[in-house]
Amino acid sequence: MNAADIPGGWPRDRPLAVSVSVMLEGWTAPDAPGMGPMGNVLRPGTIDLQGRSWADYGPKAGAGRLLDLLDQQEAKAVFYTSGVVARDYPALPAGIAARGHSVCAHGWSQGTLPAYLTAEQEAADIARCVDVIRATAGTAPAGWLSPRCTPSERTSSYLAEQGFRFHAEMFDSDIPYRIDTSAGPLVGVPFTMEVNDMPLYVRYGNEPDAFTRTLTKIVEGWPRLGNPFACLDITVHAHVFGRPYGALAFLDSLAAVKRSPHCWLTNHAELAALWGR
Repeated sequence: MNAADIPGGWPRDRPLAVSVSVMLEGWTAPDAPGMGPMGNVLRPGTIDLQGRSWADYGPKAGAGRLLDLLDQQEAKAVFYTSGVVARDYPALPAGIAARGHSVCAHGWSQGTLPAYLTAEQEAADIARCVDVIRATAGTAPAGWLSPRCTPSERTSSYLAEQGFRFHAEMFDSDIPYRIDTSAGPLVGVPFTMEVNDMPLYVRYGNEPDAFTRTLTKIVEGWPRLGNPFACLDITVHAHVFGRPYGALAFLDSLAAVKRSPHCWLTNHAELAALWGR
């Protein structure tokens, strides 16, 4: 896209907008994470207490460590937060917001996909996410990311109806764009998967340093692609890269972006605000 088509506020000399997102995820019983450090599959019907304990590290320990590292790098992120996490750890969204980050919605539970819900169930799921984040963070969430990034055909309309400003699970564009729905417009924000701890580390078994290597190759190679205006995500899960080795890779990645002369370190909320003017 030409610079003339980019809204004001995006630095013209920094065409690669690198957004920082933290996934703060939770599951309601009897669900547990579908992927985790244990490779063997449990018998059907078995409650995966190890998986639940692994996930609980996010709100209990990982989120605080990532907040400290973001402060260290003077970076602001969007924390996509499961409603059940906001309910069970009500001081956490308030603390995130107090440190200047955006608390956005990530479904009620990671085991509840909008694509599986009826219209009534999905509307209710979104509404209770809005209520609990408003009550704990102090403001209603501006953005939404579905569990598994898998919305239904109704999701964007329901989000616009409930006052959301952006929907951040668009895989079909390098830059944000306007989504027109029957309930009004909102901004579709691209979500990229190249620099994401869940596939790189958990699914494919790479060491955490692969996260930073992947990011660095993209950032350093951007001029070879013609320096186009585009979005790239740094995505970490509080229960995955909130742990020490992953947190170090996250810190290295933030530093690499800040050193680059053609990167703009930002987040989805800031990008959506440019397109929502």
